[in-house]
Amino acid sequence: MSNVIIVGCGRVGSQLANMLSDAGNNVCCIDRSVDAFANLGRNFNGSTIQGIGFDEEALLRAGIEECDVLAAVTQLDNTNLMCAEVANRLFDVPHVIARLYNPGRERAYMQLGIDYVCGTALVAEEMFSKVMSGHGSHIATFGECEVLEFSLKLDNSDDAFAASSVRVGELERDHNVRIIAFERKDGSSSSIPTTDSVLHNGDTVLAAVRHDYIQQFTKYMQG
Repeated sequence: MSNVIIVGCGRVGSQLANMLSDAGNNVCCIDRSVDAFANLGRNFNGSTIQGIGFDEEALLRAGIEECDVLAAVTQLDNTNLMCAEVANRLFDVPHVIARLYNPGRERAYMQLGIDYVCGTALVAEEMFSKVMSGHGSHIATFGECEVLEFSLKLDNSDDAFAASSVRVGELERDHNVRIIAFERKDGSSSSIPTTDSVLHNGDTVLAAVRHDYIQQFTKYMQG
């Protein structure tokens, strides 16, 4: 059981508060508006504090000195950052998490050592996955790359690889991708490739592809 402070009691904050409370944690919500606490519903069994989330007095009343986790989930990046910094630097809270709307600030948060969740990026990734569902199978997103599983298509009449096979090194070099693994079309074998491994038309391929190269690379995907 953990002692958790949540700053911001909007849709995300109230949902998080109820989830943590239902799991048996001690939860206190801070919000500058009393009306925001109505989002918690009648079954919330934690506590609430009206105040500003980076104000020391409000945090002390919320139990910051015994706090295990603080989550700053207001609608303002600057407020969330200030809450995180106060919790980290003044009260040494073991785990501080800030919601981040502007993905352009991710590097700054990483440099400051602040754990964060970027809602904008998550929404973008979900939309990207839906778009990519027509071109093989989206597995995961890692920074600037997508991990995709697809059947290799090499019979493109207008391409240099208009053949039945290609070496992994050629495909990687000319299209800025990394082939992670492959399985033969007939399922007879699978392997983690070297640059000299040969891929055949119809083989199942697991590859990491940069976002900005996916559109041009889709011509090698089928099914």
